Amino acid sequence: MTARVVICRSNPIDPDPRVEKTAHTLSDAGYLVSILGWDRTGELPVRKPLDRSDNSIQVYRLPIKAEFGHGIANLPNLLRWQWGLMKWLSQNRAGYDLIHACDFDTILPALICRLLWGKPVIYDIFDFYADHLRATPVIIKRLIRLLDLRAISWADALILADDSRYAQIEGAKPKRSVVIYNSPRRCSVPPIPERSPHPNTSLNITYIGLLQVERGLIEMLQVMERHPDWSLDLAGFGGDEAAIVPTAERMPNVTWHGRISYDRAMDISQAADILFATYDPGIPNHRYSSPNKVFEAMMLGKPIIVARNTNMDRIVEQAECGIVVPYGDVSALDGALESLHTDPELRQKLGENGQRAYKSTYGWDRMHDRLLTLYSEVITNPVST
Repeated sequence: MTARVVICRSNPIDPDPRVEKTAHTLSDAGYLVSILGWDRTGELPVRKPLDRSDNSIQVYRLPIKAEFGHGIANLPNLLRWQWGLMKWLSQNRAGYDLIHACDFDTILPALICRLLWGKPVIYDIFDFYADHLRATPVIIKRLIRLLDLRAISWADALILADDSRYAQIEGAKPKRSVVIYNSPRRCSVPPIPERSPHPNTSLNITYIGLLQVERGLIEMLQVMERHPDWSLDLAGFGGDEAAIVPTAERMPNVTWHGRISYDRAMDISQAADILFATYDPGIPNHRYSSPNKVFEAMMLGKPIIVARNTNMDRIVEQAECGIVVPYGDVSALDGALESLHTDPELRQKLGENGQRAYKSTYGWDRMHDRLLTLYSEVITNPVST
């Protein structure tokens, strides 16, 4: 019998690269895969194929209206999401055999299904939830942390995005665990465009991802004000759009793309000279971060600028594929970009180093095998609670 998997994620999968490549990897291996997400706008289709040309993976969305980034004030919406997720999993329990729960805001309903109906649960932690909360009282964060550590122990298997995160979940006792990096699934590098999409600029920089002020976006906009001959492509969505997008739209050398598909994001990144991911190390999750931007830069052969003490600095320095700067230091960021601007040979060398590291250590081929091995173990050798 072919195993049927439902992947649960608290966003609309519009896009979500990690969820999408997990779904494709499982589907290609013969699993029947569906995805259940949360549409906070209430405006997206409640059901659609993951890919227009392939109906084998269906995305279902629960239209529960809510805003991003409102801390404890968003608790009622989170509880409505939990209830909606539990209700869907209960009503459709005959249609899946295994639950792939992404992050803490999907794991509890999944574990209830495990308890009631024996559905195995694989817990995939993208970001440790208690360390991800921005405006939540400390006592609530501590309670969530304790519950999350227990959830890790109750699940049939654990997936982490980086080796460093084992320190973050100290005290948990996972039955099985594996590290699957946020590597891009596309393994062949597309051809480099002959010209930048901004032909009148001398340096093209790109950021595509979550819009949060703690990701160095305000500082980058300040640098762009100093260099009208440089261009920045900016895309994504998130809780701080109101603080970032109006400024970006007023600047003639910044192109705001809004929310875009993953393929479009890769095309824009391929046309860039430099990528950056300067996260605030004051946020615990950032100190253990291993974002797909680093591995995308490696695969595409692009140098990347990251912040010190974010775990990304370790990866970048070991691979010698970018430059590390202190977080929030506009002058240091400016200097790093200027050094890459004036030295095309350095940009090429760092990019080539990244491609070698991707192929030898971080590529999705390796992550593909780890994921399928874990699934095989969970299905063929179940463990008791």
